[in-house]
Formats: sequence, C-alpha cells, structure tokens
Amino acid sequence: MKELRQAIEQQGIGIGKDIVKVDSFLNHRIDVKLATDMGQEIYRAFQGEAVDCILTVEASGIAVAITVAQAFGNIPVVFAKKSGHSNVGTDVYQANVYSFTHQQMNSICVSRSFLTEGMKVLIVDDFLANGEAIEGLLSICRQARSVPVGAAVCVEKGFQGGGKRLRASGLKVISLAVVDGIENGHIVLRKEE
Repeated sequence: MKELRQAIEQQGIGIGKDIVKVDSFLNHRIDVKLATDMGQEIYRAFQGEAVDCILTVEASGIAVAITVAQAFGNIPVVFAKKSGHSNVGTDVYQANVYSFTHQQMNSICVSRSFLTEGMKVLIVDDFLANGEAIEGLLSICRQARSVPVGAAVCVEKGFQGGGKRLRASGLKVISLAVVDGIENGHIVLRKEE
C-alpha cells in the first residue's frame, strides 16, 4: 500500500536487525487518515468474504481493526485482552502468546459470549513477526468453533517467517507492507507485487 510504504520510508526507524519502529503513525501516535485508508485496503482484500466480526489483540491492533470494521459496515470488533483483567471473568477462551516486542509470554483471553460457533472472523493486527499473536487468535477461534476467514496486518516482517508459516498452513494472510530487513538503521521494504 503506497501511503503506508511512504510513512514507513519517511518516519520509520530500524533498530538493530529486527526492530521496526513506526510509533509516530501506527502504534503510539496514530495517523487517523492512514488508519482509515488501511482499513479500506484490508476491506477490499476480504470484501468477498462474509465477515461477522474483526478479532485483534490489545492494544496496538485496535485502531486499524476499528477502521476495517467500519469498512465492513460497522461490524463488531473483539479484542483479546492480556492477562490480569479482573473485569473479564473466568468464562473465557484463552491462549498463550509470546510477545516479540516485550520478550515475554502473555496470556490472552476473549469472553465466550463474544465469539460463537460458526461466526466468521477476520483477524487484524498492526504487526506480523513470528506469527505468535495470530496463532494465539487462531487458537481462540478453534476453541470457540468460529471460522477464521483470514488475517490482515499492516506491517509484516518478512524476514522473521511468521507470515510464511501461516500461509503454508492454508490461512489467507494479507500484509499492506512487508519489511525484508534493516540495513544501517534503514528499513528495507519488499517491492510491491
């Protein structure tokens, strides 16, 4: 997606060999127009699917998930909460997810009343690195017997292999921009296909 690629090229910062810092427009400060445009782009990729809800993980994926839900006609957004929320209760679907960013294991959960059997779910997140978050959300979908129609991410770190593994499993995965590496602090984007 041209606008996202431009934002990454102009504002993104590569740290070391594996940190893609885009907090100035995606996951700390949010460029609302860009988030809305990304929602429309994800909608176009999945508009042929009957989607009942958008599923994401708190917190960085929520903004784009909302714009995707709006593009689908204001369908619900469900976000998996990370452990430690006393207001969620115990009647939940749960999965363990390793956070590449925070270098720790997190337990994520979704109330059983928000995902139901047969519900068609589109998973949306800001980043795809090793695929842990999406795999955790897929586990929650399996527990709920809901149907994942695919996954969409804003930025995929193509050099970390999560997207390749998820696609090999048969999941439709759409990435709006793919980072192939970081060279001397410069983020190297994959050429658009």
